[in-house]
Amino acid sequence: MLPDGGADDEERWLAEGIAGVQQNAFYMHRALDSNNLKDALKYSAQMLSELRTSRLSPHKYYDLYMRAFDEMRKLEMFFREETRRGSCSVVDLYELVQHAGNVLPRLYLLCTVGSVYIKSKEAPAKDVLKDLVEMCRGIQHPLRGLFLRSYLSQISRDKLPDIGSEYEGDADSINDAVEFVLQNFIEMNKLWVRMQHQGPVREKEKRGKERNELRDLVGKNLHVLSQIEGVDLDMYKETVLPRILEQVVNCKDELAQFYLMDCIIQVFPDEYHLQTLETLLSAFPQLQPNVDIKTVLSQLMDRLSSYAAASPEVLPEFLQVEAFAKFSNAIGKVIEAQVDMPVVGAVTLYVSLLTFTLRVHPDRLDYVDQVLGACVKKLSGNAKLEDSRATKQIVALLSAPLEKYSNIVTALELSNYPRVMDYLDNSTTKVMALVIIQSIMKNTTCISTSDKIEALFDLIKGLIKDMDGAQDDELDDEDFKEEQNSVARLIHMLHNDDHEEMLKILCTVQKHILQGGPKRLPFTVPSLVFSALKLVRRLQGQDGDVIGEDVPATPKKIFQILHQTIEALSCVPSPELALRLYLQCAEDSKAQITAIHLIIGTLQRMSIFGVENRDTLTHKTTGYSAKLLKKPDQCRAVYACSHLFWTDDQDGIMDGERVLLCLKRALRIANAAQQMANVTRGSSGSVALFIEILNKYLYFFEKGIPEITNTVIQDLIELIRTEKQSENSVADPSTEAFFASTLRYIEFQKQKGGSIGEKYEQIKTT
Repeated sequence: MLPDGGADDEERWLAEGIAGVQQNAFYMHRALDSNNLKDALKYSAQMLSELRTSRLSPHKYYDLYMRAFDEMRKLEMFFREETRRGSCSVVDLYELVQHAGNVLPRLYLLCTVGSVYIKSKEAPAKDVLKDLVEMCRGIQHPLRGLFLRSYLSQISRDKLPDIGSEYEGDADSINDAVEFVLQNFIEMNKLWVRMQHQGPVREKEKRGKERNELRDLVGKNLHVLSQIEGVDLDMYKETVLPRILEQVVNCKDELAQFYLMDCIIQVFPDEYHLQTLETLLSAFPQLQPNVDIKTVLSQLMDRLSSYAAASPEVLPEFLQVEAFAKFSNAIGKVIEAQVDMPVVGAVTLYVSLLTFTLRVHPDRLDYVDQVLGACVKKLSGNAKLEDSRATKQIVALLSAPLEKYSNIVTALELSNYPRVMDYLDNSTTKVMALVIIQSIMKNTTCISTSDKIEALFDLIKGLIKDMDGAQDDELDDEDFKEEQNSVARLIHMLHNDDHEEMLKILCTVQKHILQGGPKRLPFTVPSLVFSALKLVRRLQGQDGDVIGEDVPATPKKIFQILHQTIEALSCVPSPELALRLYLQCAEDSKAQITAIHLIIGTLQRMSIFGVENRDTLTHKTTGYSAKLLKKPDQCRAVYACSHLFWTDDQDGIMDGERVLLCLKRALRIANAAQQMANVTRGSSGSVALFIEILNKYLYFFEKGIPEITNTVIQDLIELIRTEKQSENSVADPSTEAFFASTLRYIEFQKQKGGSIGEKYEQIKTT
């Protein structure tokens, strides 16, 4: 226990200690320079007496220790030189330093001379080391004892009787080296653990922090063990690991158990861990309940999986030792032993086990599914996870197979995969669904069977329909659009060359997306429609009556499905979308022409729409008219659209400018059709389109549209005559009769007189 005192007092005590070390070191140096062994020992002992303090914290004590340590290295060099010159035998010196008055300075001096003694080789290294490690039992104060034994470890690490070392002795010397390090480790750990139980309870947390600062002093012993050449796999398996684990388990200290298990994993070779896996894992369930086992176990699995990835030739060894089964059993026992382990801890363990499995046994899907099943078992009895950390780990667990296999089809074969997803809350279910879709997009995965698609849509159900308790209204509009666009892109990825299976796929998709509600349908229905139309194009030429459910795929059956799908848009205030999809679903060009003319006629007579909605519909109708397959059809549809902008009703629309724009656009299309005919057939083709447009001009001319003047009509008549007289023009009796009839009509209107006659008077027909 440290005496009560503030930081200022501790700084003062440290300064006093350093001053004492420096003062005695000064006199020691003077004695060394004059080869005065007696005074050198006297002042070195007084200098080392400063380390007997109990006032300093471990951090401050370390500063004081390092000052003394530097001086002791100089003293060791002096002892070595004295024995080399023969001024004093090392045996006598070893006996002499044991007469120091205080035990702590005496043991520091004994260790220093012992280092020289071993180096002189006048006695076997194992005997000197055994004597030193036993002598150090004289210091039982935790802090002072730890630093003394750390000093012993430091000065002896290069003098162990290891194989190939200059201090190697008989055949059993390697056992002596290992025994020395193990004994020093065990004693240091006992001192380290004892620190936790000294002092008042209120300072427990402070002592924990101080102990944490000293942990490397204990851990260095394990590092020294791992560097001993003579510690082969057999010795590690039979002696080293059991002795270490025995001390770790028996110390019953949380900090020590966590740190030392981590040290074992970090300092010893991976192949040793693999061959002693059962022994190592058997210690985990015996650790204290509050030890962070998940971190240590995860590190062990990460190390071994990295070992397997770096050295593929060792993979058979993993199968031989049944690494997966041993890890799986160990995790189960740990979770069973630690009944208070939070869900996040258990799931983290399963994430590490799954990562290990995917790296070491990627071909064993049964192992992967077994891990997921164990996780489901742990989660059973719980509702949706609310712990954000546990949720994050579940996402990591589910994402791992996607990243490894780069193929959602493989993940769909895992029966426990959707069962794990069921424990995610609604928002995280959407996140995981997006991860799945992004994986499909990234790897251009083709999902080609209806049963796989059924399973897939069950996984991403959070995106395609409202979940219980979900509040989509709270979702940002941009985020919602991005989610639904992801689903739409996914639908385009679904494909099978077999027509029957593709039809089943479309039916499966339809079943799921129609549950999406009015907000989702405008995003998902178009993708289904276009995917179905692709199948129709592949089925061109096939047809038949639909009888029963198990009939071959036919265009007619697909169009029935599409009709049902688009009808679902009736609950969505999006007439433009429905219009576009109906047009897209027309079976051929003739049906499209019929549909567009029906739409034009219907829109002209409807007055229910507001100005904005009507403008949108008329604009889109005109645009689609110009996109028909054949130029003549385009031309006729576009000039028919002119009727949308002029109606005779009392409140009807009368927009002469837009009427004129439609007619001019029809003229441009007619002209393009003439040029195309000239290129393909060597003739300019019929001028019937121009005559039809002329009749439309006459119709609106009589309606009194100011933008359509007699000059415009006269120019169009001259254009038709020019086209007819062209060398490339093809004579057509019906066209000639049509044009003659139109001119007679103009003359007839002239002869009527009145206002109509005046309007036509200036138009010349000859």
